[in-house]
Amino acid sequence: MTIKSILSTFLIVLAFNTFAADKWVRTYFNAEKDGKIEIYKVGDKYFGKIIWLKTPNDPATNTPKVDKNNPDATLAKKPVLGLVILKNFVANGENELANGTIYDPKNGKNYDCKITHKGNTLDVRGYVGVPMFGRTTVWTAVE
Repeated sequence: MTIKSILSTFLIVLAFNTFAADKWVRTYFNAEKDGKIEIYKVGDKYFGKIIWLKTPNDPATNTPKVDKNNPDATLAKKPVLGLVILKNFVANGENELANGTIYDPKNGKNYDCKITHKGNTLDVRGYVGVPMFGRTTVWTAVE
């Protein structure tokens, strides 16, 4: 093997590892399939924002839905579309994101959260205090 071929092989392997897809960075349907959440990474933390709604407008006003259940009056006027609902998750092993929070715009509350990767789905568990006392929903990857 020549130096040139060894160097070429090394660069190919390096490029593959550098640009390998992060399995967490995808778009998912929520459990009801009425919203899509895009999970993205900033530094070593993961976040998720609402990028699509089946019904983007409030039927009563025919204007974009806003975060009306948010207890902070200034945030209650922000559109739901584009809202960051997953914050500050870190990888905890290969198949879990932990130590983050999830915001539920349907009730205006934040919960501690952990996310478990299961192939094409995510188990998203929101809880207060202890994961045992929480609720899990299943999100499905958008193909």
